[in-house]
Amino acid sequence: MSSLSFDAPGDHVYVHSASADGVRVGERVFTSTVVLARQEIIEDWGPQRLEDISEADFEALLQRRPEMVLLGTGTEQQFLEPQRQAPFYRHQVGVEVMTTQAACRTFNVLALENRDVLAILLPMTGD
Repeated sequence: MSSLSFDAPGDHVYVHSASADGVRVGERVFTSTVVLARQEIIEDWGPQRLEDISEADFEALLQRRPEMVLLGTGTEQQFLEPQRQAPFYRHQVGVEVMTTQAACRTFNVLALENRDVLAILLPMTGD
């Protein structure tokens, strides 16, 4: 089981660690899907698996007008079928799909650069 850990610079949401135990932001640990924006945490987002995320779920997040969305798919990288990427194309928003741990690292870097990024972080359950 690997994890990541950083010191938290700045005044933005910052992931301190990500492992099978959950995603830790500050003193809070999220064991279910969580969505992070640079200055906001969206808890209880609902879908816990990639296949459960609907186009309407993506559309609701894209109303926030991020410049990029990171999709963390758990311990294993999964791929988003081309037809499921349509909402991102319509909104002209980049989407990158990777493991949840990689999405956490990338989120931290982009948030530190003051980029308008959203990270959808699915649990790392080792399915």
